[in-house]
This record gives sequence, structure tokens and C-alpha cells, in this order.
Amino acid sequence: MAFKGKIIKNEVTGQSIRFVTTAKDSKGKLLEMVTTYLPRSTPPAPHYHPVQHEEFSVLEGELTIKLDDKTIVLLKGQSIDIPKNCNHSMWNASAVKTIVSWKVTPALNTEYFLEIATGLANDGKVNTAGRPGLLQVALLANKHRSEFRLSKPSFLLQRIVFSILSPLALLSGKKASYKQYIN
Repeated sequence: MAFKGKIIKNEVTGQSIRFVTTAKDSKGKLLEMVTTYLPRSTPPAPHYHPVQHEEFSVLEGELTIKLDDKTIVLLKGQSIDIPKNCNHSMWNASAVKTIVSWKVTPALNTEYFLEIATGLANDGKVNTAGRPGLLQVALLANKHRSEFRLSKPSFLLQRIVFSILSPLALLSGKKASYKQYIN
């Protein structure tokens, strides 16, 4: 479970997250984190948040953001607001580490998703880019569809495919949530 000051580190991507304000602290209004990206990090899958707004402020280094069809590079002291339903991904394309203040409103269950994704990576259940396989994605996407959605394919197609794949994922021993990653 996330708590103020807890740090999680993805051993595959090298990204670390320190929780500053959790959903519990803010009664669900805000999840605030400080995240560190290693140089030349890998971007996450392009995604959007159907009901959440995100704010990124660069504290050190630079952050590259793909926002819809535009690529933006933020430098130290610069910020960006990403409204709900806006396709994006972010990473550190530079040769030095990047530290970013990251706020998500409302918090929903984002901290649990981040803890599970980090736990899967640290247990070797992801590819070299830090992404889980399709069966695991199906379960995570179904459970956390209020927090995030992949940009492609369409959400309707994702719902159909992931609903078909979810029973197979469960039969293969995968779960939508892992207590050992959120305790």
C-alpha cells in the first residue's frame, strides 16, 4: 500500500517513484509523486486517462512528452498539464537523469496500478521495455480502466479483446491485483 515517503523502483526501467501525497492522505482528491527517470529511458505505451488530469513539473533534467501528435521537451522549471482523454507518453530522452513532480487528480486507484506494474517488473514478469504480456495487460486494463486506457486500439475493441482474454489470463495464473506488491 502506498504511503507518504514510500519509494518503489522498477528494476527493469530504472524509474523510481516516491509517494508524496496518497489517495488516503487526500481523501481521493490527489496522488502526488516525485519520479526519477534514468537517462535514455523507455517511453510507456501511449495511453490516456478518462477522468484524470495530470501535471508534470521538471525539477531536474528534461522530460520528453508525446502529446497526441506533438513531441514536447520540458526543461528544469517547466510544467505541463495533461487533461483527461489526451493521448500521451513521457520519458527521459536525455543523457542525464530527470526528476519530475507528478500530480494526478483525482487519485482513484493509480497508486495500486503503479505498485503492481513495478512489482511485476521486479519479479521478471515483463519484457525488456518493462511491459507485461498481453494476458497480464488484459487483466490490468480491465481492473484499472477508470485510471488508464491504451491509446490504441479503440477502447471498444480493447474491451472486447480483453474480456475474451481475461479468463485465459486467470487460467494461466495471472491476477488483476497482487497483494504482495501493494502491501
